[in-house]
Amino acid sequence: MQTLNVGLAERSYPIFIGSGLLSDSELLLPHLTAKRAMIVSNTTVAPLYLEQLRTSLENCGVRYDSVILPDGEKFKNTASMDTIYDALLRSHCERTTTLIALGGGVIGDMVGFAAATFLRGVPFVQIPTTLLAQVDSSVGGKTGINHPLGKNMIGAFYQPQMVLADIRTLDTLPDRELSAGISEVIKYGLIRDLPFLEWLEQNMERLLARDVEALQYAIARSCQNKAEVVGNDERESGERALLNLGHTFGHAIENGMGYGVWLHGEAVAAGTMMAADLSRRLGWLSEAEVERIRGLFLRAKLPVSGPRMAAEKYHELMGLDKKVAAGKIRFVLLKTLGEAVMTGDVPEAILKETLEACCD
Repeated sequence: MQTLNVGLAERSYPIFIGSGLLSDSELLLPHLTAKRAMIVSNTTVAPLYLEQLRTSLENCGVRYDSVILPDGEKFKNTASMDTIYDALLRSHCERTTTLIALGGGVIGDMVGFAAATFLRGVPFVQIPTTLLAQVDSSVGGKTGINHPLGKNMIGAFYQPQMVLADIRTLDTLPDRELSAGISEVIKYGLIRDLPFLEWLEQNMERLLARDVEALQYAIARSCQNKAEVVGNDERESGERALLNLGHTFGHAIENGMGYGVWLHGEAVAAGTMMAADLSRRLGWLSEAEVERIRGLFLRAKLPVSGPRMAAEKYHELMGLDKKVAAGKIRFVLLKTLGEAVMTGDVPEAILKETLEACCD
């Protein structure tokens, strides 16, 4: 097992990464405010891992209730939040009750938001069961839900008590979702960790084959990168925004196609290729570097172009991005491999060229 730390003074917390951690009740107990918990999972993950978590809680004398939500990005909404609140209220949960998110990024985001808002704040624990959640969404305290007009537009910054990433839960992850998680792993190499990008180029097939040693290294390296960024900029006023490489385009894809049609990681991969193309047109990346990025995404079995939508539609949807400032869309782009930058100074003509060139 590896232990990392997200350094946020009195709100710092550990990230545990390893195999079989879900059965280790001694890891959980110190991070439960009281011996009372509410587990929130979904219809896909609960049949696989809920009983294992229940056994761990019972072994350390924790009373628990559970609520099971439907699975999918399209259920990341106010109706699902009400289901969580209903369960908390009917079970007479208190401010010392710990919410436990058992699932992927959708569950983690909603449970975090519920914890931030129920009784004006209760503790919660992240137990991510997808690669994407283990390397990205479970770390850093971004919580929230989608709105029909924009992804993750309603939420709060609210940090967990701990993150427990059990690599064994990836054994049951569909291949498509494994690839989607690798998209966020590649992101760290592109924006700030060139040696990691080079490692990924050498070890992509090991990740796709679910080699445990390779997965643990990739998860730990990704979480270390994220922890450093969050420790420096918790509320995304500067450096943390660079973690959104590909997301401005990607969120437009998710929204435009309907939540859940494209997996988040798939949309980010296509969005990253758009960002790379735009970076090339601005004179920052070479054609060879863009092709290098494309080749890595293709090896990860990820899309390298977005769906066909009118440039005007992309522009409208990107205008809903949280990074918009003074009415200008701000893009995370690449100055070079391993170095990202945010800019709002993108000529409309060049942006349109990218949108027309990078969509099927």
